[in-house]
Amino acid sequence: MISHIRSRARWGRTAAAVAGALVLAACQSGPSGAAAGDTPGVDDGTTITMWTRSPTATFSQTLIDAYNASHQNKVKLTVFPADSYQQKVGTAAGARQLPDLLAADVVYAPNYAAKGLFLDLTDRVNQLPFKGSLAPAHMKAATAGGKHFAVPHDIDLSAVFYNKVLFTRAGLDPAKPPATLPELATAARKIAALGGDVKGYFFGGACPGCQLFTSWPMIWASGGTVLNDQGTAATLDSPQAAQVYSLLRQLYTEGVVPPSAKNESGPTWTQPFLDGKIGIQPMGATALQGMKEGPGLQVGVAPIPGLTGGSSSFVGGDVLGIGSNSTHAAAAWDFISWTLSDQAQVDVVAKSKNITVRSDLADNTYAKQDPRLGVFNRLAGQGQTPISVNFGKTFNDANGPWTQTVIDAVFGGGDVGSILKQHNAAVTESLSSGG
Repeated sequence: MISHIRSRARWGRTAAAVAGALVLAACQSGPSGAAAGDTPGVDDGTTITMWTRSPTATFSQTLIDAYNASHQNKVKLTVFPADSYQQKVGTAAGARQLPDLLAADVVYAPNYAAKGLFLDLTDRVNQLPFKGSLAPAHMKAATAGGKHFAVPHDIDLSAVFYNKVLFTRAGLDPAKPPATLPELATAARKIAALGGDVKGYFFGGACPGCQLFTSWPMIWASGGTVLNDQGTAATLDSPQAAQVYSLLRQLYTEGVVPPSAKNESGPTWTQPFLDGKIGIQPMGATALQGMKEGPGLQVGVAPIPGLTGGSSSFVGGDVLGIGSNSTHAAAAWDFISWTLSDQAQVDVVAKSKNITVRSDLADNTYAKQDPRLGVFNRLAGQGQTPISVNFGKTFNDANGPWTQTVIDAVFGGGDVGSILKQHNAAVTESLSSGG
């Protein structure tokens, strides 16, 4: 879920299929994850290296700047493009050249944890007095064999963003966001009827991650599922999914969604909304940090609704662990444990309009000042994070089976339900294959 506008282009194309294979091969040849031990964090002037992807760069750097200004240790961040990160990490793992600190998209955490990219942090994590309040989906994703290999770094989740200015112009009540998908479609059509370069709705049509991030909550809120509990089989051939993607196709066909959506691959998928030209768009909560409001853009947020009500969210973000070949584990833990502290979570994370990774700090001063943060904090406990070892190659890879599934469902011809049934088997095969 932040590029230059913290738009979470993370949901754009990640690595090609070969990159996923490289990660798995490299991880299998790497170390098994020796225990980091129970040595406390050390702040002795060590230079600590850290890697992250471009979408998370702004968030990570903000924390690093605050840490470097108040500690003897210095964290040096290296940022890689999102679409080459997997391949870079895989190559480094095979060569035992991982950084001291490694951030990873939460959907890749099960793979990284299982394959030994991180040191075992179990003893250290168990000593945290607030362990029980750490984001549960992130903790679960970074746990393998009962051991903790990483902790939550940042939380991003999907929500409906809407432009209150366009709502007012279209005769809609800006204080009443859509509570069902039919209401959302009706509001989008009214906004599109304003004409000119204003449209009612937008999505990243060529961005497989953007699509699942924003449309899967619609399915969940409608009572449907997308994966089995083990993450080894797809359930995208449900009636709920068929209705959701039929609605998205209808909005695109009617011109409520601009033609550019079909080829939007992720890096600029929030820009039309930021320009004040889109009425409604689900996107990542962290996009709020970079939004400049003015006469043409007043931002409201709401949960993503289902077909007849309800709401849900895709809870994403990053985990942060210590690279398996690090020789500065104690210094690296000093940074990690500080990022989870009250000071960092409130005075850095929450102050920057981001969601805290600790539920006991959700009702903080900054959240009280901005009711939109309250919506995000509630969604963090209500949404879902699908977990599968083969998530990346199946859903985020531009050449994976999900990409063609959603393209055919939204932009193709024929019955949407039949299209989803035809593709579901290929998605399941990818999820259940041996990496």
